[in-house]
Amino acid sequence: MTQVLIDIAKAIVENPDDVRVNERRDGSIVHLELSVHPDDMGRVIGKGGRIAKAIRTVMKAASTKFDEHIVVDII
Repeated sequence: MTQVLIDIAKAIVENPDDVRVNERRDGSIVHLELSVHPDDMGRVIGKGGRIAKAIRTVMKAASTKFDEHIVVDII
């Protein structure tokens, strides 16, 4: 699941080398912390948080295959 989030974020940002994802597991809950270059933060969040919400929706849909609950935090 981490690689899926990395691929999505790299497609959005201008500095794909600065995309980092940290994964923490808490039972069946997986916390993915996405960090990007400060200049790309607006691109990842989007106007009114629309892109961030879309990323979370895609990750939630992908997580159903693995029977896990995914929480995406943008740092």
